[in-house]
Amino acid sequence: MMLKDKVVVITGGAGLIGKEFVKAVVENQGIAIIADINEELGKKVQKKLSQELNIQTIDFVQLDITSKDSLKNCIEYLDNKYQRIDVLVNNAYPRNKNYGKHFFDVEYEDFIQNLGLNLGGYFTTSQQFAQYFKNQGHGNIVNISSIYGAIAPRFEVYDNTYMTMPVEYAAIKSGLIHLTKYMAKYFKGMNIKVNALSPGGIFDHQPKAFLENYKQNCLNKGMLDNSDLKGTLVYLLCDMSKYVNGQNIIVDDGFSL
Repeated sequence: MMLKDKVVVITGGAGLIGKEFVKAVVENQGIAIIADINEELGKKVQKKLSQELNIQTIDFVQLDITSKDSLKNCIEYLDNKYQRIDVLVNNAYPRNKNYGKHFFDVEYEDFIQNLGLNLGGYFTTSQQFAQYFKNQGHGNIVNISSIYGAIAPRFEVYDNTYMTMPVEYAAIKSGLIHLTKYMAKYFKGMNIKVNALSPGGIFDHQPKAFLENYKQNCLNKGMLDNSDLKGTLVYLLCDMSKYVNGQNIIVDDGFSL
């Protein structure tokens, strides 16, 4: 009942973490909005979770977080249907086809485009929803950042794998944490709170060598399951965190210590 009747918009709601966030909202009696650019996948996830949880309070709206027109259409649709929007969870993960290369292989154009898509998209989405929140008289924004927005990469965990920690990711996630603080202060007196949630690594069938290297830096579990973030998210969404503002909460099994 912690989120009873709260309208919670989750960008990237059809993704690995987004699906668990949707479940967390409806399990606490909230109304979850899957806002995703992939309409086919979004509606598929909406149908699957609605059947799995036996509820009808999951909605879907197609959304491009880099488009003001798309954002305005999304907000208008939700306002007309629910007469309120309580929370925005910035969780989308847009990137171009060249994202994720090693440092010396990254081109300037790709670096800029990926920052624009991701950090720029989070800014634009926050800007448009915050304007609605200001007029409404209340609002809540939760930005999904990362431990690699707070600490330097531990490149050694990628030894003996094809993987790396993309330089764009470090720039995006660290920038997002400071953008969180900026917005929290800028919205002073508007009754809009802004916080960041920074997960550690989330299990997604990564190579065995990486999983073993990663776990050596943790205290107990190692890589987290996407469901391990749900409790912290619900805390930030509900009134128990009413005066938590401008903060970055890390959930990483001690990896960043």
